[in-house]
Amino acid sequence: MTIDSTMPQHALALSAADHHVQLKRAVIASTIGTTIEWYDFFLYSTVTGLVFAKLYFPASEPLMGTLQAFLIYAVGFAARPVGAAIFGHYGDRIGRKATLIATLMLMGIATFLVALVPTYETIGIWGAVLLTVLRFIQGIGVGGEWGGSVLLAMEWARTNSHRGYIASWPQFGVPAGLFLANAAVLGFSALSGDAFMEWGWRIPFLLSILLVGVGLYIRLGILETPAFAKLAATNRIERQPVLAAIRRHPKEIILSALLRMGEQAPFYVFTAFIFSYGTTTLGVSRDFLLTAVLVAAMLSFVTIPLSGHLSDRIGRKKMYLIGAATMAVFAFVYFGLLDTKSPTLIFVAIVLSLIPHDMMYGPQAALIAEAFTGRVRYSGSSLGYQLASVIAGGPAPLIAATLFASYGTGTAIAIYVAACAVCSLIATALIKDYTGKDIDGDEGG
Repeated sequence: MTIDSTMPQHALALSAADHHVQLKRAVIASTIGTTIEWYDFFLYSTVTGLVFAKLYFPASEPLMGTLQAFLIYAVGFAARPVGAAIFGHYGDRIGRKATLIATLMLMGIATFLVALVPTYETIGIWGAVLLTVLRFIQGIGVGGEWGGSVLLAMEWARTNSHRGYIASWPQFGVPAGLFLANAAVLGFSALSGDAFMEWGWRIPFLLSILLVGVGLYIRLGILETPAFAKLAATNRIERQPVLAAIRRHPKEIILSALLRMGEQAPFYVFTAFIFSYGTTTLGVSRDFLLTAVLVAAMLSFVTIPLSGHLSDRIGRKKMYLIGAATMAVFAFVYFGLLDTKSPTLIFVAIVLSLIPHDMMYGPQAALIAEAFTGRVRYSGSSLGYQLASVIAGGPAPLIAATLFASYGTGTAIAIYVAACAVCSLIATALIKDYTGKDIDGDEGG
C-alpha cells in the first residue's frame, strides 16, 4: 500500500507547544463528536420506551408492544460489531480522523431520517421496518465511532501517566449525549404537551443534523495522531487489520467484550428500561423520569473523568474491579429503592445509578485500547468493545422486560445485573494492565 506521507507525518514534526495544542483539539473534537453520536443513539433509546410501542405497535398489548419496540432497539446493538469491523479496517488503514468524519455523517443522517418515519396508522408495519433499518445504520455508525474517538485523544498523549484521564474524555460523551437527549425530549414534551406523541418527539431527531454540522467543523480542523503517523511513515500499515486483530489478539477481544458486561447491561437497564418500568409499574410520570436521568448524567460529568484519573494513579484493573464489585451490590439497592414506589427514593436510585457504571467506564477506554498493538488498535479495541453490545447492551432492556414479565419483581432483574458484574470481575482479572507503559506503534498488547 502507498501512503500519502504529507498528511500524517507532520504530526511527528510538531514542537512541544504545538503538540499540546493538538492534544487539546483532539480531546475536544473526540468529546464533542462522541457527544453528538451518543445524543443520536440515546435519543432513540429514550423515545423507544416512551413513544414507539404506542405509535408503531398499537395493536399489541402494552407489554408485548414494549417488547417489540425494544427488539427494534436491540437491532442497533447487533449492528455495532459490523460498524466496528468496517470502520476499524479503515481506521487502521487510512487513519483515525477520516474514519471519524464518516461515522459522524452516517449517524447524523440516519437519526434525522427517524423523524420522518410515518407511524403504523399511516403505513402499517412498514413504519417499524423503516425504524429497524435506520436503527441498524445508527448501530453501524456508533460501532465505528468509539474506537476512533478514543484513539484520536489517547494517541496524542505525550506521557504514559495520563492516558486513562485523556481517554476518559471521549467516554464523557456518553453522559453528555444522554443529558442532551433527555433534555431535548423533556423540553419538547413540556412544549407540545399532548401533541408530543403526535409530532413533538420528532423535533429532537430533526435537530441532530445541526449538531452533526458542528461536529464535522471541529473534526475537520485536527491532525492525524502521531502514533498512526509513525506507522504510516515507516510503512507498517496492516493490509487486513481486522483479520490481523482476530488472529493475534483473540483473547484480548473476548476479554474486552466480557469485562464490559457489568457496565454495559446495567447502563441500558438504568437509562432505557427505566422509562417503561417507571411509567407502567412504578406509576411515575415521563417528565419525572427524564429529570432524574438528567441529574444522573450531570453527576457522570464528574465521575467518569475522575475514575479515569484514578486509574492513572492506582491502575486500570484495580479501578475497574472496584467498579464491578460495586455494581454487583448496587443492583439490589437500586431495585429495592425503586420498588418502594416512593418518588423521593426512586429519584435517589436513578441519580446514583450511574456512579458504579462510571467507575468502570472512566478507565475502560484506556484499559481496552492499551491491550492492542498500534497496527490493529482501532480494529481490535472496536471489535472487543462493540461485541459487548450484542451480548449485554442490546439485549439488556429486553431481558429486563422479560424477567419482570415472568417473575413480577425487580429482584430478578437485579440478579441479572449482578451476574453481569461477576462476568466483568472475572474478565478484568484475566486481562493485562498496561497502565503507564509505552504503547506507541507496535508496542502495547
